Amino acid sequence: METRTLGRDGLQVSAFGVGCMGMSWSYGPPKDKSEMIALIRAGVERGVTFFDTAEVYGPFANEELVGEALAPFRGEVVIATKFGWTKAPGDTDRWSALDSRPEHIKEVVEGSLKRLRVDAIDLYYQHRVDPEVGIEDVAGAVKDLIAAGKVKHFGLSEAGADTIRRAHAVQPVTALQSEYSLWWREPEDTIIPLLEELGIGLVPFSPLGKGFLTGAIDANTRFGADDFRASVPRFAEENRKANQALVDLVKRFAAERDATPAQIALGWLLAKRPWIVPIPGTTRLDRLEENLGAATIALSPEDVAALEEVSSRIAIVGARYPEAHQKLVGR
Repeated sequence: METRTLGRDGLQVSAFGVGCMGMSWSYGPPKDKSEMIALIRAGVERGVTFFDTAEVYGPFANEELVGEALAPFRGEVVIATKFGWTKAPGDTDRWSALDSRPEHIKEVVEGSLKRLRVDAIDLYYQHRVDPEVGIEDVAGAVKDLIAAGKVKHFGLSEAGADTIRRAHAVQPVTALQSEYSLWWREPEDTIIPLLEELGIGLVPFSPLGKGFLTGAIDANTRFGADDFRASVPRFAEENRKANQALVDLVKRFAAERDATPAQIALGWLLAKRPWIVPIPGTTRLDRLEENLGAATIALSPEDVAALEEVSSRIAIVGARYPEAHQKLVGR
């Protein structure tokens, strides 16, 4: 598989990564651990070298899964994980409070190292910007961890432009992880130009619109109470009906190119910039192989322009997050 470089410090990864969150958390019940280990290893066998997790996924269960699955491939793969959450007072089974205090970061990195079975974390993201802690202090804490050999590269997730610039001045940011897809193009306004200026890679999560752009979800789909999408305004039944126009467009575009809608959506991201590395998540081998097949879908500049011109006429309905989550992004 093609490799791409994230950041000016030269982090080499496969053109596609695998987002592992849904294997343990957020999209319904946790999946069978042995099956997910086999799936992650199947990704490695097919050329994937970039895997994404976080301590809060579970919490802890997803890091443990990824650590066990990739133990035989040390030195061959890049593992990204995240810090910045803790339990709020009164919470028993979920983490709902931000905590990026330097002392907290330096404490929780030890647990992530142990669960991932590594001596150093390849890419360590702040999961969400903590308004109670200066980003310079966060960047300084990660800089200390890099000097100590416990972390190799620093990342941010869903951060705003000013925060990115300030963090980068203290410790160079290798990658920003944020939602970006044909269904959510807001990063094009200010974030992508800033990343290009500073030499920071972009790692889009939900590059398939949390499954919507695959065409497998429609107005009749029902989400369980343990599926995050049940709380997302964009996935309300009436909004899915309205947003189906975008999926129909991508389907037509895919049919003309002997591809699937997912492959077109992912191929579009690869064509946008050479330093964009999507991390589609899946729990199925056939979907993994379909996603990786997008690497063979070479969209020309004319293809990209045509897809964007037509899709820009479609108004997307519904917020991409519930209100409480929306407050955490773009800071």
